[in-house]
Amino acid sequence: MSSPAHQSASIHPSSVVHPEAQLGEGVVIGPFCLVEASSKIGARTVLRSHVVIGPHTELGEENVIYPHATLGLEPQDLKFSGAPTKLVIGHRNTLREGVTAHRGTEGGGGVTSLGSDNFLMTGSHIAHDCHVGDGNIFANCATLAGHVVVGDRANIGAFSAVHQFCRVGDHAFMGGFTVATMDVLPFMKTVGARDTKSYGVNTVGLQRKGFSAETIEALKKAHRMLFHLGLLREDALHQVEAELGQHPEVAYLLKFIRDSKRGIHRG
Repeated sequence: MSSPAHQSASIHPSSVVHPEAQLGEGVVIGPFCLVEASSKIGARTVLRSHVVIGPHTELGEENVIYPHATLGLEPQDLKFSGAPTKLVIGHRNTLREGVTAHRGTEGGGGVTSLGSDNFLMTGSHIAHDCHVGDGNIFANCATLAGHVVVGDRANIGAFSAVHQFCRVGDHAFMGGFTVATMDVLPFMKTVGARDTKSYGVNTVGLQRKGFSAETIEALKKAHRMLFHLGLLREDALHQVEAELGQHPEVAYLLKFIRDSKRGIHRG
């Protein structure tokens, strides 16, 4: 089912598109997809096949959604009572097979969001009220519980899980099967299924992303000062700020630690 407003889109006859759904120019909807009311799909976005787009869901332009992905259905929260909360997705994301992302809840602000240029591999899950930035990679079955905040260009390993209300910093690297019950430091490698720890700067990853040798060395020194000199937390933060605070990446690292409400996975 489609409407005259959908004439600029290519819709396979086996798919069901609600007449109130908004489709941008050049949208392609493959076989056996369902697009519900009050949804919006941006220009040149492709739903390969067997994709479900729930109500109150907005997708930007040039996204590619693979089979059996389900986006914008009701949150898995027993307190949810049917409010028209939203899922908002940016541009140029690749969501592979079986990815799920749920709408927000009234108590969590009402919106779940995913930025642009993200790559979510098979079976990844974004729960209600999460906010994920740009350029992140979620490996197979990476899972976010509710109210998680992920920065930009982080890498969450296969079968890893992030506890509700935790944060994952910019350029963080979580190894496979990692369980994060506290905040995951930016720029660092964090690994562990039980005794999860930060294992220092993700040197190779930052080099590949074009970070300078000076910046990487400053982050390494900051990590040593914070976790390997036996200093009290505030003393370590003040010392790092005094010696290395001129580096924007170090300043962001310090702010991330100071803003933590759940604590951080330490080195």
